[in-house]
Amino acid sequence: MITLSDLRSAQSLIQGIIVHTRLIEFNVGVPHVSPPLRDVGTFTSNDARQLLLKPENQQPIGAFKLRGAYNKIASLFQDERRRGVISYSSGNHAQGVAYAARSLGVKAVIVMPNNAPAIKREATSKLGAEIVLVGPGSDERKAKAEELAAQHGYVIVPPYNDEKIIAGQGTIGLEILEDLPEVEAVFSPVGGGGLISGVAAAIKLTNPKVKVIGVEPELAADAQASLRSGRIVQFPAEQVSRTIADGLRTQSIGTINFEHIQKYVDDIVTVTEDEIRHAMKLLSSNPATVAEPSGAVATAGFLFRRDQLPKTNLNVAIISGGNIEPAMLSELRL
Repeated sequence: MITLSDLRSAQSLIQGIIVHTRLIEFNVGVPHVSPPLRDVGTFTSNDARQLLLKPENQQPIGAFKLRGAYNKIASLFQDERRRGVISYSSGNHAQGVAYAARSLGVKAVIVMPNNAPAIKREATSKLGAEIVLVGPGSDERKAKAEELAAQHGYVIVPPYNDEKIIAGQGTIGLEILEDLPEVEAVFSPVGGGGLISGVAAAIKLTNPKVKVIGVEPELAADAQASLRSGRIVQFPAEQVSRTIADGLRTQSIGTINFEHIQKYVDDIVTVTEDEIRHAMKLLSSNPATVAEPSGAVATAGFLFRRDQLPKTNLNVAIISGGNIEPAMLSELRL
């Protein structure tokens, strides 16, 4: 389990590399989607609940993943750096590792699924990483990375199941508390669990009264199932690959992440594919808050699951990334 000291150390190590993203107020009543999306949930904007957005889409790689990746690679010994690093990712962690490795003069190899968005594959390649493509299953890319690490001596930089990664991502929680000490609830996307693990630890270790709510797609609701059953539940690759939220297509959360989630997360709710698209459209009205599907999930949870949420007035939702395919963004704005 990470400590507040681990979080503070990570914050110091990544300073000057990442952007301290500033909170943006979100008016949930404007604009409305026209025509309405089918089967989407409903929300109202006439209550006192306020939502602010933590725009991690403004990081140098367009997503929060740089925080954990840089903290992990910068913490390696020199002989480990000389061996090079390898990771496995559907996109944003891939870019985070590639960016951090390039900054530190370290070779990077990334195993990516063949259904990863082209914009993420191309960005990772441009950052100097060697890319190895495999099938869509998260277990498949992890196995390939472990195989290559054994063959070549690379150091594995996991996307979420690692305390250095968790501490790096948790700096988001520290920033939220610094900028908005009176916050009552924080909403975070959940994929493998690295982001919510770190954020929840940072929040609860500083102010246990603040609620931490995870949000994930219904099609990839393994974290919710795990939290409620008290054991890690794995979903089949063919199911999780159906969600539009490509960054949340992990089949199960990590063991270290689950330990943090059980201790620090208050609840996990799920949203539909239409609700994710609806939230993306609302967020796209402001260039500063444009979100990829995974990045819009936390906002969707706040908007469409109010009957399941604590009655908090001052809330923050994390936009985890904004690396959206141009064609998808154009479609949203029609």
